[in-house]
Amino acid sequence: MEPAGDTRHRFRRFEESLQVADEQSRRRNLRTMTIEGVYLRSSDGQRMLNFGGNDYLGIVAEQSLQQFTRSGHISSGASASSLVCGWTPHHERLARSIASLEGAEAAVIFPSGYAACSGVISTLCREGDWILSDALNHASLIDGCRASKASREIYPHRDVGHVERLLRQQRHRYDSTWIVTDGVFSMDGDIAPVRDLVRLAGTYDAQVIVDEAHGTGVLGERGGGLCDAMGLQNQIPIRIGTLSKAIGHQGGFVAGPQVVIDYLLNFCRPLIFSTALAPVVAAGAADVIDLFGSWTDRREHLHQLSRHFRGRLGLPIEPIEGAIPIVPVVLGRDCDAVVASDRLRQQGFFVPAIRPPTVPEGTARLRISLNALHSTEQVDQLADAILEHAMPK
Repeated sequence: MEPAGDTRHRFRRFEESLQVADEQSRRRNLRTMTIEGVYLRSSDGQRMLNFGGNDYLGIVAEQSLQQFTRSGHISSGASASSLVCGWTPHHERLARSIASLEGAEAAVIFPSGYAACSGVISTLCREGDWILSDALNHASLIDGCRASKASREIYPHRDVGHVERLLRQQRHRYDSTWIVTDGVFSMDGDIAPVRDLVRLAGTYDAQVIVDEAHGTGVLGERGGGLCDAMGLQNQIPIRIGTLSKAIGHQGGFVAGPQVVIDYLLNFCRPLIFSTALAPVVAAGAADVIDLFGSWTDRREHLHQLSRHFRGRLGLPIEPIEGAIPIVPVVLGRDCDAVVASDRLRQQGFFVPAIRPPTVPEGTARLRISLNALHSTEQVDQLADAILEHAMPK
């Protein structure tokens, strides 16, 4: 096995592609720009008339002037893609905050979590590669696998033995192999066997990519997610995430080695051809991430609520999974889930019914999402209502 975190040889082909782009004068780099009306100010202080954005009616330019004294040039729109002139100091600060949270060399921001997942997988996993994807991965990861030119294999949910058999039998056929998985699975509230997947990746020269969408902010001492909680950040170099769950904003991100981020900036179409995240959203998300370190009590309260609620429903309470605030109550038939959701609504609780194709056939369910502002009393009220009106008799 290679030393933990030593994955440079796996990304050598990305460096080679970037070198070709350099030789062709086609390499793209982010430039931090501040919007000042019809002007842009670069990070070195140069002030330029802006003829590069798409702010055709001057809305963003006008907002930047109106908010100059109050908010430091935070406008509601970016006016262009990150690589044209949409990467502001707020995006740069957010990227640095994410990289610090994830213990990564660098990070880049996408306009949505869906774009981040689908774009990263379809870009990094190239022709001649092989993707092993968990059967219950999020649709955005699945679509990224489908859009990639790599071969792909779907393995049964969390089945490490199946992954090992596939690697043993077929790894030699492919240039690079990618094991792609959610960290926390959004409809089941369970976690990927990332420690075992990392072990297999080391044995068979593969690379694990984890989507931390439902782990960021919730798990880990600093809120870095499942990989943080399991002490594996340095062994899983590429991690995808979203700003729309625990961070409470909008957008997506990927954190990883600088060469991977540079490769995405140059070859990831959803990143290159999308208007950048709104600067005001980037600023707000960075503010939240910077508070993660001081929110230990908030996370611990959420973990206690999750364990307590599972106990009230008679569900298993695993060390990490018991703290996850996603609690499914699987009822089976679609009609049973709909009826249970309606009964809870009549009792004053909004609990959505989740049905196929979001979940597999025959596993329609209630999906309960707890948050840190819920009280134990409120959670008990919901548990009582579910036990009376929703649980299978």
